[in-house]
This record gives sequence, structure tokens and C-alpha cells, in this order.
Amino acid sequence: MEKEFLNLENNFWERHPVSFKKFKVYPVWFDSMGAKSSCILIETPETKILVDPGASGMQPAYPLPEEEKSKLREKALKCIKEASKRADIIFISHYHYDHHFLPEEAGEVYKGKTLWIKNPNLWINFSQWKRARLFLKQLLGEKIEKIYTSKTYLPRLKDPLEDLPISSTRNYGSYQERKNELIEKGRDWLFRLYKKWRKEPWISEKKLRKHKILFADGKSFKVGATKIKATPPLFHGIEYDRLGWVTALVVERAGIKLLYTSDLQGPVIEDYAFWIAKERPSILILDGPSTYLLGYMLNLINLERCIKNLLYILDHTFPRVFILDHHLLRDIRYRERIDSVYRFAKRKNKKILTAAEWYKKTPLILQIKQHLELKTKDKTV
Repeated sequence: MEKEFLNLENNFWERHPVSFKKFKVYPVWFDSMGAKSSCILIETPETKILVDPGASGMQPAYPLPEEEKSKLREKALKCIKEASKRADIIFISHYHYDHHFLPEEAGEVYKGKTLWIKNPNLWINFSQWKRARLFLKQLLGEKIEKIYTSKTYLPRLKDPLEDLPISSTRNYGSYQERKNELIEKGRDWLFRLYKKWRKEPWISEKKLRKHKILFADGKSFKVGATKIKATPPLFHGIEYDRLGWVTALVVERAGIKLLYTSDLQGPVIEDYAFWIAKERPSILILDGPSTYLLGYMLNLINLERCIKNLLYILDHTFPRVFILDHHLLRDIRYRERIDSVYRFAKRKNKKILTAAEWYKKTPLILQIKQHLELKTKDKTV
């Protein structure tokens, strides 16, 4: 099973890009291949952008021996290192280790590149605040002290729900009371974060520029005819999700548009689904709901929100390629969990693929499922 992916050459992804006109996207590594990752290489005549160069081993409950999980993670690392050789720019959407490697492990990924990174000072949770500084410390070595600034400008704390008019005004029935309770707790958490943002020393973007490092949040860039847009910070999951915030990415050239969502976990928030549909992407790469956490960090109400949002996106967009991967492919029952989405896509004559399926391979989790079903069948015969 996993040997199919372990035996791939480190540059296997080069042979079959998503390609339209002079716009190419290479899915370098994703969860469907057996290690947590959503790394892509975007290539236009003007620039090459490596997005989220990171990989982690699968969770303990993933039905594979730990040794095999480690091997697959190592394979992902090798493939991402290979892809980085072609990149001019590295984009990091947030500071989880399935989205960036630390420089001490994979310094060559970042060497000589321009980096567009998630703002390490604002709209970032406690954990990622530390990880961002560890990342930059390892990247810059002794120079880390020189990139702090004693002066910080902190704007008025804005309730991020002001930017979510759809989900903020929708009634969720029996779940509404619990949702309101979670939002109030979320506001308290945000206020504690705000105090940290106000009190702690900031990393200076101005001082980082000489190292070719820029904060991406909410900014637009243009390289020749290639337009690149990083979204403002978006919730990593539900409203006030403690996992923090991420930046999504839109890249467009000559009428071809890629939209990559990083970790919206569905999307679970309706406003994000409407935004995705409004963008009308030619190539759509979504991370999908974390169904493997159902009953723990994902409840049935929010899973239903994800499903409705995916149905809305399918009904209002016409991407030439639609890849749904990452969180979703950690669950052995992922297709059953969102079966209505796959059935709707089939009725609409639209195809949803995993990254593995783009490369004409069966996702590893489905191979494992088939293997386990055969073993069970053999025992009952």
C-alpha cells in the first residue's frame, strides 16, 4: 500500500502538472499520499511559488504502523525539497508543521528565496506566535535580535465576526445557544491574545525586508502578468477556532485563476464558501473538513455546515480542476462522511479529485480500507 508512494521518484510531481495556457500547478504532496501536507508549486512565465512547504506524520489513529508513517513523512520532505529547487518565492499560510518545515531540518528549501509569510504579530494564536519566532530565529540565526522593534502600532481590536455577516446572522436552531456560548468564550480568548499582541515585542517587517521576507496577510503582489493575492487572516475552522488564523491564496494570469484555501477545514464558515464561489476559480484546491476529529473537535452541526458549503461551492463554481484533500484524507470513512457532496458533483457532471487521484493513484487511506475489508472478509469465510 504505502510502498506505492514511497517508491515514487522525488520529482514524480513534475510529470503531470495541472496546466492551462502558461499557468501550471504541481500538487507536490498531500494527505492522500500518506503524510499531512498540502504543498503545491505554482509556475507561470514570470514566477514560481512554492506554497506551504511542510509535512507531518499522520495522527496516532491513522491505521498504519508508526515506522511507515515516518517513512512517508520523509518521502514528503524529499519531494518538497526537490520542488523548492525550482521556486523563486515561498509562501507560508500559517505556522503549523504540516505547512512549513523548520530551517534546521530543511534550510535549503528557503535559501536564496523571497518569503511571503503569515504575519507573526497579529491575528495569530499563542502557539503559532512562538513557532513563527522559532522559524525566523532558525532562518536568521544570530540576526534574530535585530529584527525586533520596540514600537508597535496596534489598531483597535475589531470583532472578526463583523466580516462574517452570513454566519453571524444565521440561526442554527438547537445549536444556536451553544454557538453563542462558544463565541462569547472566543471573544474572551481573543482579548487575552490582544493583550499579548500589545505587550510583547514585535518582529519588524521593515527590518525583514533586507532578508527578502514580507508579511503576506491581506496584500496583493504583481510579478509581470501574474497577480497574487493573499487574503486577510481567516479562521482556521469555526468562528474563534483556537487553532488561530490562516491566509488563503489566489493567483491569476491570463484568465486562469487558482484558489488555494490552506486550512479553512471545510470551509465550515458560510462567508468563506460565498467568497470562494465569488472568485470563480479555474483551479480550486480545498482542504476539506476534519472528519477524523468528528465527535472531538468537529461536531455534526458543523460537519453539516461544511457539507452545505461544499454543495454551494459546487453549484456556483465551474473549476476545470477541483482538488479536495488534506484534512479530509486522514479519515478512513471520508467518502461516506461527505457522500452527498460526491453524489451532487456526479449529478452536476463535476469531478472532485484528491491529489493522489490527480496522479492516477488510489489515495492511501482507501487502499488501507480495502486491505482491512479483505482481511475481515477472509476471517468470516
